[in-house]
Amino acid sequence: MALPAQDDRTMPAVVLRDLDQRPLEQALAELHALTEQSGHVVVICSRATPVTVVRRLYTLRSLLESDRIAFFRPDLPPLGVAVLARQLRQLASCDLSPGVLACAGRLLTHYIHAGAVLGSVARLDRVPVGLKAHARSWVPGSQFAVLAHPEPQLVRIGPDATLKGPEFSTWMLVAKGQLPGDWVAALAKEWNVHGLRETPLPAESPRWWGTGRVVEFCSYLADLSVLYQLVASVRQSSCHWCGIDVIGDRCVFCSAVPPGHEPPAPRAPEQHTPA
Repeated sequence: MALPAQDDRTMPAVVLRDLDQRPLEQALAELHALTEQSGHVVVICSRATPVTVVRRLYTLRSLLESDRIAFFRPDLPPLGVAVLARQLRQLASCDLSPGVLACAGRLLTHYIHAGAVLGSVARLDRVPVGLKAHARSWVPGSQFAVLAHPEPQLVRIGPDATLKGPEFSTWMLVAKGQLPGDWVAALAKEWNVHGLRETPLPAESPRWWGTGRVVEFCSYLADLSVLYQLVASVRQSSCHWCGIDVIGDRCVFCSAVPPGHEPPAPRAPEQHTPA
């Protein structure tokens, strides 16, 4: 799912459609042309993306033998993934190197609060669900509020139900499925968000949440200057394997981590020659 641009500077998204259904040669030509045109490509996809699509992505990168293609599958619900992708598109207009921009996704994930209102948690396996919640899922009219990230939370919706939100100012994006969004609107006021925007429900959301009776929401940082300051304030280093500039402890392009510092070898005892 590609969200509309936040501003005039936001880079356009490229959606790689039906990778597992099109001929391999066609998908290969598309990704090769995109890499040549852009220089580097960061492919962001949900963990709910079908296994056949993920396998095709790795096959394509292997056939291209390219170290300029990075895959990033954040542990976020589909709407959170779409928000993160747009944040990286915003940052792509700044003076950040490809490696730093690609690694910024892991950093910005920490500032995203993503959840949903569900009509049932009987098939929810992304968040711990107790036996009582499972049993209440079968009661007609029951609804549950779930926060999947950054800290799992689950409550049955009632007069006093709430979720712990961010401790900083955010915007909120809401995607309505087969449930009304009144409770999410009340949560937005409680979280004191700058504003509430709506968008269609991502196609992968019912699979991720285990039900189509869902209203997905995500609070996020929308200001480009704030996003840039967060990323630019992190110390940069060069990947010891591929040499690209990175932030954090892992290169998104080659998956290398800094080598561990081995303790110095013990000194051999000095041998004294008898006089």
